[in-house]
Amino acid sequence: MQATRLTLICHARTVSQKLARFPTDEPVEESALASDLLATRFAIPRRLICGPELRTRQTAEGFGHDATVDEALRDCDWGRWQGLSIKDLQRNEPEALQAWLDDPGAAPHGGESVAQLGERVAGWLATLQTTPGHVVAVTHPFIIRAALMQVMQGQAFHSIDVEPLAVVELSFFGRWRLRLSGIDFEGDRS
Repeated sequence: MQATRLTLICHARTVSQKLARFPTDEPVEESALASDLLATRFAIPRRLICGPELRTRQTAEGFGHDATVDEALRDCDWGRWQGLSIKDLQRNEPEALQAWLDDPGAAPHGGESVAQLGERVAGWLATLQTTPGHVVAVTHPFIIRAALMQVMQGQAFHSIDVEPLAVVELSFFGRWRLRLSGIDFEGDRS
């Protein structure tokens, strides 16, 4: 049996991400793409897929060949929160925001809950189990989170491979968060 290898890549930075807003179908920032770096890093034969949104399709273009759009990789449906900032929600809908953060089944925005998103991603991952070879998927932070949660369920300790010189960044601000660093094409701005 041939193995399936899945590389998940988050789309390039958008203005909504910089402003801590729930996304719209916005483009990526021009400075965020480094096509040569993406194409070189993943120059091995692979199947390239991406979500349907403009930001994922633009990021996938950086790999130097056409990507197949896969609807299963679409971003979470943010309902009426699309385009709103976290600060606006903290000010205007604090209970709804907290319910959404605390309860994976909550969808106070009228869109897709985290639990529903997880079910969608679990179904997509199941289809890949019969797809041998390397799949590179350009998608969204929430899709990547959902995929990681599916992989980590139950046997988390033995499901984590840590390569030599791997870097894992954790931060605490009210709760522990895992940060998977990307390539910063503009240099560290912290």
